[in-house]
Amino acid sequence: MPKSDDKAPSLLDEIAAAAKIYGDRSFDNYAQIRSVAEAIRDGLCAHLAGEKKCVYLVPPQGPFTAQNYRSAAYSVSGKGFLPLEPISFGLAINISGDGDYMRLVLTCRKEGDKMFIHIDEGRETDLSLPLEETELNQFFDGINTHLLNWFESRVDQYDNGNYGNNDIGFDIQRVDE
Repeated sequence: MPKSDDKAPSLLDEIAAAAKIYGDRSFDNYAQIRSVAEAIRDGLCAHLAGEKKCVYLVPPQGPFTAQNYRSAAYSVSGKGFLPLEPISFGLAINISGDGDYMRLVLTCRKEGDKMFIHIDEGRETDLSLPLEETELNQFFDGINTHLLNWFESRVDQYDNGNYGNNDIGFDIQRVDE
């Protein structure tokens, strides 16, 4: 027989316990996605330009400059209670060797030991966790191809008289460095 001072957990205690587990998982999700995002930023820059700084983590929407925004680069920034959901971030990629940057938005979701990455309105790919250099290099080649195809298709559309569509396209802006 329980002692009179032993109380069963209240309904609020049960919710708080579930919310703690949720919070732990959402922090793990954020930490893993942030780690992958930073690896992509650093690796893509090295892949494209060697030692030259050419890729920054920026917010997935709104104005940006050529700098790393740290935690503000993620779609969950400023939401208070960290949601357990896929997270987006922007990569500002130098496209001219000068001050012109194109924002590429990536959305990541973790499933088991895989990180699924959706690139803008393009393809989705998955990377093994922990990250493997061979897979990352293939991913970087895919981003390079994605960007080249975007520019080449716009030039082709212009050259062939079919460039007046209403797609949103990439966010390109000149940034004073």
